[in-house]
Amino acid sequence: MFDRFRQKLSWRLTRDTVLVAMVLGLLLNLVQITLDYFTARDAMERDVHALLEISQSPASQIAYNINVRLARELLDGLLEHPATIDARILDSDGQAMSSASQEGPDSDYRWISDALFGPTRVFSTDLSVPQLEDFALGRLQLTIDTYHYGTRFLERAGNTLAIGLLKSLALSAALLGIFYFVLTRPMMKVINALSQAQASSPEKVRLPIPSNHRQDEIGTMVGIVNQHLENMENSVARLRTAESAMKNYSSQLEREVADRTRQISEKNGELQLSNEALSRAKEDAVAKARARADFLASMSHEIRTPLNGLLGMLSIAVENSKDRGQRNNLAIALNAGQSLLGLLNDILDISKVEAGKLGLENIPFSPRALLQECLALHAQQARDKRIELIDDTSDNLPELCSGDPTRTRQILNNLLSNAIKFTNTGSVRLKSVWTGNALQVDVIDTGVGMSREGLGRIFSPFSQADRETTRLYGGTGLGLTLCRQLVERMHGTIHVESEEGAGTRFTVTLPLTVTNRDIAPPPDTDASVSKPSSGTAPERSLEILLVEDNHVNQLVASSMLKKLGHRVQVAENGARALTALTRGHYDLVLMDCQMPVMDGHRATRAIRSNPELSGLPVIAVTGNAMDGDREQCLASGMNDYITKPYNRDQLRAVINRWGYGTDT
Repeated sequence: MFDRFRQKLSWRLTRDTVLVAMVLGLLLNLVQITLDYFTARDAMERDVHALLEISQSPASQIAYNINVRLARELLDGLLEHPATIDARILDSDGQAMSSASQEGPDSDYRWISDALFGPTRVFSTDLSVPQLEDFALGRLQLTIDTYHYGTRFLERAGNTLAIGLLKSLALSAALLGIFYFVLTRPMMKVINALSQAQASSPEKVRLPIPSNHRQDEIGTMVGIVNQHLENMENSVARLRTAESAMKNYSSQLEREVADRTRQISEKNGELQLSNEALSRAKEDAVAKARARADFLASMSHEIRTPLNGLLGMLSIAVENSKDRGQRNNLAIALNAGQSLLGLLNDILDISKVEAGKLGLENIPFSPRALLQECLALHAQQARDKRIELIDDTSDNLPELCSGDPTRTRQILNNLLSNAIKFTNTGSVRLKSVWTGNALQVDVIDTGVGMSREGLGRIFSPFSQADRETTRLYGGTGLGLTLCRQLVERMHGTIHVESEEGAGTRFTVTLPLTVTNRDIAPPPDTDASVSKPSSGTAPERSLEILLVEDNHVNQLVASSMLKKLGHRVQVAENGARALTALTRGHYDLVLMDCQMPVMDGHRATRAIRSNPELSGLPVIAVTGNAMDGDREQCLASGMNDYITKPYNRDQLRAVINRWGYGTDT
């Protein structure tokens, strides 16, 4: 019964209101008690000082006349005050002329008074007579027991708290009654009316508005409820009408559902067949992509190996030919071979990008030095065509950036080469500026330009602006395709603007990170190889072991090495190389990777397993140029890596880097 009463709204309102009122009342009572406490302290001070003022004159006469009897009577009279426990008259030396004292009252609650006012207080006043104002007669001293004042204060504080509690209880009872009659009882009438509604037709119920509540919140609430009930009744009527109409369409809907189900089943069958075909197509595409990657790797080696021999033999023939006409013919053939090598490199790079196997470096480099290098590389090409090559480099370029200098150089070289190629008169301008966190480079030429249709296909592989361009200038159309793919892989942008007959402008933006790090040298290789000597080491004739299975490449490499002043011994495969190393001393090994009997990787691992040969430099010379080939060579224990076809300068550089400064 009490639990039900506690759940009523009036009870909860009364409880919350009373709790708030009690807390506020308690705080106010505490404030009043605090003020009363300070008032009591002041009253005690005033009371004692008044007692001292009354007693000062007779005490002064007593001290002046040294009347002990009158002094005793005065002090006994002062002890009549309920708070005085000790009274004495002191002479000018502080000695007691007369004194009187009594015990103070004791109580279990005395500690409260002592905590508030202190156990005792000592008051005193100086004694003097008019005829001797400047002469100190002594002092009247009273010791007061504060319990008298403390008990009076505690009684007032208790009364204040008790009266506050009674006020709160009275307020609770009054509020409980008010809330019940004003709020709870009218609400119960509304609830009882709702409970009498039938479950089958609750919308037909209307709630009575309690008397005296038509204009307040309860009356407004009941009016809104009645309005919703009326709307519910109208909605139920409309729902029943719609239900009747739905029954009329039920059979027709069932037939349509059956037809749709059959159609969906047929479509599901067709979709399943389509998914199976798509899955087979995906598997075929993956297999073709894998076969394409394998083919590219194989093609790289199979083409580069004979191309190395071809270019090498042509280079040797050009140097050895005495006949000027024959030397020119051989130089033309050498240039054609080098063009073929450039085409092969472009095809392989595009295939790497499309296969997701093109890795990018992130190393520090100087953008200004890279731009100068690209301009210097194409200066002769521009001079041959009698066009001006303009360097328009901004002063705000940072000293060092982090990125891929090799691919950046490849992009700029392609754009500069194209610009010079398609410009017959005028100039080619290389404009560069640092914008935000990116290097922006513009290659601007005054060449033949492109039509709007040509701009639409300029970045497509094996495409140029138009057929006339291909006929007049040649080319495969792979350079710009590779530029676009490299720029996108570096998260940059490339944009072209051109007008037929008025030149072309390529704008490349490459995001780079400004760095303060020094440009680091090439990293040392896995801990079993020796550290390379510096490039300034004095050259001397070296004993070099050439491990190569192709006869033409043997002749080319041997001829280059002999022209560089070194002695060469040839081994046809890795097994023969190991035999040769056990029989003689060599300063360096040039190791092909793909050979019969034993390939270069197995041979190098065997060399590194021999403690006597662990410091021997082994340089990979291979036709494989796919992503990961270099890492595979270094992982097998090789010190460095050059790809076929190579020239004499590349061969000299790698020999100077690794062939000197070892004790092998």
